[in-house]
Amino acid sequence: MSNLVEEFNDYRSKMNEKLLKDDNKVIKRIFNLDTNAYMEGALDVKTKELLGLVASAVLRCDDCIKYHLETAHKNGIKTNEMMEAMSIATLVGGTIVIPHLRRAYEFWEALEEATPNQE
Repeated sequence: MSNLVEEFNDYRSKMNEKLLKDDNKVIKRIFNLDTNAYMEGALDVKTKELLGLVASAVLRCDDCIKYHLETAHKNGIKTNEMMEAMSIATLVGGTIVIPHLRRAYEFWEALEEATPNQE
């Protein structure tokens, strides 16, 4: 697995474990709500991940972008679908999103290197 992807996942796992170990009811409920929101429902998981990706890009949260990129990749999103979603995010968010688009593309390449998607 790419070092970029591995570093992100290791840090995220380590810190999530620490946060949840603190046993704060509100934090646990937020984590649970997030997990449940992205489950299959009226919208499929792929669509929800793309929505999460666009919102994360517009809000300029690199960690959130990476999370949704990886989850989207695991759910079979293809590069052209990801780029179309990111094009909408850049249109809505404006040119200030372009640095996040660059980092998103770099992270996507690392995901593709680690576990190629069938295009």
